[in-house]
Amino acid sequence: MAPHQPRAVSFHRHLVMVVLLAVAAVATRRVASAASTDASMTSSSSFLRERCATTLDADLCYDSLLPHAAEFQTSHVRLARVAADVAAAHLRALLANMKEELLKTGTSAAGDALHDCASTVSAAANLVRQSSAELAGLDSNNVSEEDDGSSRRRAIRWGLSNAKTWLSAAITNEGTCADGIKEAGAAAGKVVDVDAGVAESRQHTSIALALVNGIPLQ
Repeated sequence: MAPHQPRAVSFHRHLVMVVLLAVAAVATRRVASAASTDASMTSSSSFLRERCATTLDADLCYDSLLPHAAEFQTSHVRLARVAADVAAAHLRALLANMKEELLKTGTSAAGDALHDCASTVSAAANLVRQSSAELAGLDSNNVSEEDDGSSRRRAIRWGLSNAKTWLSAAITNEGTCADGIKEAGAAAGKVVDVDAGVAESRQHTSIALALVNGIPLQ
């Protein structure tokens, strides 16, 4: 059996070498992937900062959208869609808080103002969702590849026009809600948090609209 030992040792060494090479290859791929991810994140971050500078609240825009950088990367349309989704999420949360507050407020000047406000916020949330869906349609390239350039541009303009119209209407609704609460005066003291929530939601919707306005026509 002794003459077979060198062959066994050689085979073992070869096996170890193969395993080490495989591990090294995996590690190299991971490092390359991490480097690629870092580069992509840096590119997305720079793109976001540049686009947010065109909004009325650059810091809020950047801070709220950076966690979603992997979704939009450097796409104007995807960035605007993500911004609309973030705005819609804030409106949904605001509406949920309003409904809870309505249960406590009952029939009063504050209650009436809050009820009207909830109705307009609900409508605003629907409008923002419509805008997001329109932008998603543009991003998924719903326009047929067989259409000529002019047809595609018309379809893109139409989609962007819809998104802008709905976001503008949502901002109007948010303003109506805020005005209603202020008109209720001191009686609306219990809903001061709602007033602040409306203001914040309006900021996010305004950001989404600014980013839609910044989408270049192809």
